[in-house]
Amino acid sequence: MTARQLALPLVATADYAPAQFLPDDSNAEARAWATAPERWPNRRIALFGPPGSGKTHLLHATAGTQGWRVLAGASLRGLPPAAPTALDDADLVPDETALFHLINACAEAGHPLLLAGRAPPSRWPVTLPDLASRLRATLATGLADPSDALLSALLARHFARAGVIVDAGLQDWLLDRLPREAAAVAEAAARLDRAALAAGGRVTRALARSVLAGWLGFGPDDGLPSGAAILSPDAACLL
Repeated sequence: MTARQLALPLVATADYAPAQFLPDDSNAEARAWATAPERWPNRRIALFGPPGSGKTHLLHATAGTQGWRVLAGASLRGLPPAAPTALDDADLVPDETALFHLINACAEAGHPLLLAGRAPPSRWPVTLPDLASRLRATLATGLADPSDALLSALLARHFARAGVIVDAGLQDWLLDRLPREAAAVAEAAARLDRAALAAGGRVTRALARSVLAGWLGFGPDDGLPSGAAILSPDAACLL
């Protein structure tokens, strides 16, 4: 008897290389600012947008091109030394004093500082008045809702990274039924990948209908869900 070969799930790692960033009208303004640090007022700007919009990728791509260090907001504490810096999830910094010091240190040394968060920095829930003042003085550039072309490219990329073969017709069928959000596209690809692995087969329309029906509440007519998608915490794969 021939043993059945089991497909093992692979953990996809994010590729933030500049060449992998997908340009779109939705990120054109943010790209224009990110690639011209000499134009930044006060030598700093902030990128903002919803999960999956591409702000983390753009931040990493900019830092990689410029040779800057990249820091994670959740890990920022104490008195970080001044250096050209890209700070991701800057709106999640647990130590407001550390963010205040980083902004001041970079400004005094003339170093560029690139921040990224889900909302413009003027809306971040900070309590330090001086930090709030610095954030209000930071130019913010947003990444808007992705175009249909970008969503299509993202879905194809997520399937390719997972090693899942899905024909173009089925991908179009999925895009017609998914919320118009990059994070929803990433979540759908992840759920279909897991379902195909569990079933030991490929992604079919029947499997996709079953997965989406349980997740988004489709009816028999495959109509669009009435409510918003419920995304898992790690579903917001970035561009």
